[in-house]
Amino acid sequence: MAFDSAAFLFFFLPLLLIIEALIRPVRAKNVFLCLAGLLFYSFGELWALALLIASALVNWALALLAMRGSRAAVPLAAVINLALLGVCKYLGFFGSGLALIGVELSLPEIVAPAGVSFFTFKGISYVADAAKRPEDGTKSFFEALFYISFLPEVMSGPLSRFSAFRAQLSARRRSLELTARGARRFLLGLSKKLLLSGAAAIAADAAFSAGDALTAPLAWLGAVGYSLQLYFDFSGYSDMAVGLGAMLGFKCPENFNYPYAAVSITDFWRRWHISLSLWFRDCLYIPLGGSRRGKWRTAANKAAVFVLCGLWHGANMTFVLWGAWHALLSALESLKVLDTERWRRTAAGRVFSRFYTLLCVCLGFVMFRAPDVASGFEYLAAMFTGWDFSAAAELLLARTADGYVLFMTALCAAASLPVLPALHRRLSSPDGALRPGADTAGYAASLLLLIICAAALASGGFAPFIYFQF
Repeated sequence: MAFDSAAFLFFFLPLLLIIEALIRPVRAKNVFLCLAGLLFYSFGELWALALLIASALVNWALALLAMRGSRAAVPLAAVINLALLGVCKYLGFFGSGLALIGVELSLPEIVAPAGVSFFTFKGISYVADAAKRPEDGTKSFFEALFYISFLPEVMSGPLSRFSAFRAQLSARRRSLELTARGARRFLLGLSKKLLLSGAAAIAADAAFSAGDALTAPLAWLGAVGYSLQLYFDFSGYSDMAVGLGAMLGFKCPENFNYPYAAVSITDFWRRWHISLSLWFRDCLYIPLGGSRRGKWRTAANKAAVFVLCGLWHGANMTFVLWGAWHALLSALESLKVLDTERWRRTAAGRVFSRFYTLLCVCLGFVMFRAPDVASGFEYLAAMFTGWDFSAAAELLLARTADGYVLFMTALCAAASLPVLPALHRRLSSPDGALRPGADTAGYAASLLLLIICAAALASGGFAPFIYFQF
């Protein structure tokens, strides 16, 4: 089950909100929501549910040891969680790597359970935080299980921290206004997924499946289309998670802050998948030494983080190369070889820094999207060399770049920039709240989006969230 499925939207979610509202004691609400999260997750595979519960149990036990001063708890948590992640996602990848050095080993291909990359990382951060500050752990297995299986976050994050989550278990504020705002945020995310991401996917899918008919114009349209598709798919999910959390009285961490308005690769990663970036910062970058040991060590630490971030996304060399690309650019920025701060001292430099960032991100996503390394390099080559227009290419481009696709791609590009915050500031009163008329218009627009999304669900096929595969 997914947030954008008809079963969730028109059955599971209304029932969840109604029952949760009828339950009065906060502890009873917590028990119900924990069971609802486990039930939601069990719609995948029951063995995956057992794996999630076992992971919560192991990490809770290790956190107890960490709270008592055990130095082995954190390394053990890292080994166990990463081993679980490796078995679920990387056995075939490791087997391919061994084959390259002449070692033939038959390893089974396992279909990774949804969310395994997220709940294992949650487990590691939970134990690490309990080791640093024992008060950030808990003696209650229920609280640890509720945190790991929290319904809005269990599939694809955001990666919240236990201390922030635990503070809301007994002291969270509920009101009709907050619930309505959460619903509006949820619908915004749903429309991103069904309308914007789906439209951008048309251009991306046509280009990446064009084969010999791929030309430079179509390749660029596909690369931009996929960059927009991925952004609206995952930021849409994150909006839905934050909105669902708000409807239940919880504040989930923000995961995106208009990354395509970034002025450098470093700035991009402060805005893209923020909770994952913070996890890597706290659990890997800082333990490696962070920026405390000179500029060369800082660059090396950043490079290590990005390569491992790429590998985290999947068992394919395309992800490793995508991570290495960002590692190279981030290291060059740290060493001031690419001095984006100096560029931005002039108006032309500010424009160039944004162009540089968007170009580098877009090129990186080509390899991220490609099925294999060879296909990725072929696609990149077509972006710069395939300017001949054969009859087949012209026909394919005509089919792809019709008025609808071009209009929707342009709309996606505009929506990925911080236009809405600027509009929000114009329509807000001095205290930051929307003026009554603007607020009413916002809810009316949300209702209209719900109707359009329902029509899109009824007329189109189901497309799972891209990040479910990670």
